Amino acid sequence: MLQHSLWRSAQSVLLFAPLKDELDVTELLPEGWRESKIMAVPRFDFASGSYEAAQLITHSQLVSGRFGVREPEAGCPAVPLNQLDLILVPGVGFDFAGRRLGRGKGFYDRLLAQVRGHKCGVAFEQQLVAELPEEPHDVRVDSILTPTRWLSARVD
Repeated sequence: MLQHSLWRSAQSVLLFAPLKDELDVTELLPEGWRESKIMAVPRFDFASGSYEAAQLITHSQLVSGRFGVREPEAGCPAVPLNQLDLILVPGVGFDFAGRRLGRGKGFYDRLLAQVRGHKCGVAFEQQLVAELPEEPHDVRVDSILTPTRWLSARVD
């Protein structure tokens, strides 16, 4: 991942604090900070009922948040979603056309609909399937990262 041109050229990265069954992409935080990237993680905004991006400076700023998911503490500054260059996206499953199966609430689709940067799904190999269903509000990812490869999503 760290050698990929999308990572190298990104000035701002949104990653996620993983649940127990997801790859731990927070390991990328120290490298991002070393490279002077803006490193952000989603934080639930109760006023809007949606997720926003919030910048992290240290690991200790990740606290337990909505739905038991770790997120940036309240004092972390918001990062405009349309200024993110690379967005690492969790999912229950992905297909090779970039369709994503989330956890059913649509929070990530609403967040992804507002970003202009490259959306990269993050998954274990066994989470890749031939085809997933798609609803009108679903937002596809542009690529998929697994522990062994980086795949560009096929356009159908």
